[in-house]
Parts: sequence; C-alpha cells; structure tokens
Amino acid sequence: MGDKTLPYLRMPPKIKVLEAAGAIADNRISFIDEEVAEVISSDGSRKYSVYVNLARNEACSTDNGTVYRGYIGYPIIAVLMIKGALPYDSKIGEALKGIPWKALNEKYKKYAIVENEIKKIASERGVTPEELEKFKNNVYKELRRFKLKLTDICMSKE
Repeated sequence: MGDKTLPYLRMPPKIKVLEAAGAIADNRISFIDEEVAEVISSDGSRKYSVYVNLARNEACSTDNGTVYRGYIGYPIIAVLMIKGALPYDSKIGEALKGIPWKALNEKYKKYAIVENEIKKIASERGVTPEELEKFKNNVYKELRRFKLKLTDICMSKE
C-alpha cells in the first residue's frame, strides 16, 4: 500500500450522504477492527467490506458506487461518520431509518426522484426537507476535504 499511483476516489452523488446516515440508524455497520468494517445493504442481500485509513488517506468498499463508478460510496461515508471524521445527526438518521434504498433506486432509476421520495418519508417522521438539505450539504462540504486514494485491500477481504 502507500503506492503513489493509487487513483483518488471521486465525490459521490449527494444522496449517498443520506443513505449513509440511514445505514447508521439501521445499525447495519459493524467493525472488524479499527480500519475494517462490514456494512449490510438496506435490503439485507449484500454485505460490503469497507476499509478506511485516514492516516494514509486510503479507503475502499465493495459497494457498486466505489467499485464500478470510482466514487466514495455510502459505506465509506457511514464509516467516516461513525469515526467522527464527518458529522452525523441522530435526528436525521432516525428519519432515514428502515428506508428501502435499493428498491427505491431500482424503481425510480434517478437519484433526484429517489431523493424526493426520501424527503417525503423524512418529513412524515419530523425532519423537514430543508433540514435534510442542510445536513446533506454540510456533510458533503466536509467530505470534500478528504482526498481518499482507492486501495484494493477490500477485494482481499471478500
């Protein structure tokens, strides 16, 4: 590791911040050790390996966004929130608890439409669309500070 030729992970779609908060509220993240975690998908059908080493600015996850699209996937964002490197709001998390992300993504096929559905659900649970937007944008701004290199250590953990 530590190879300077490692590619950098790109910024994710902003909705991934909300998906990460929901995963935390659902208790779908468990740590194997200080740098390695497992994240269960929203429908329980997949288990993602996640590695985050902030001292080395390295991360990886076996979720589709990270593997196939090269961005910081929601499992990495969730781990960064749990580690305190990114903000987390338990009120927001509770409003996003139990949301079937995979089913919504497959049904609507556009993040903008999915996000509108998420805002309706959160609103029914006491969190306004404005609160959701403020949280999402704040976390996203903080996420920009990280220049995470994609390492392949997760692939060996599958």
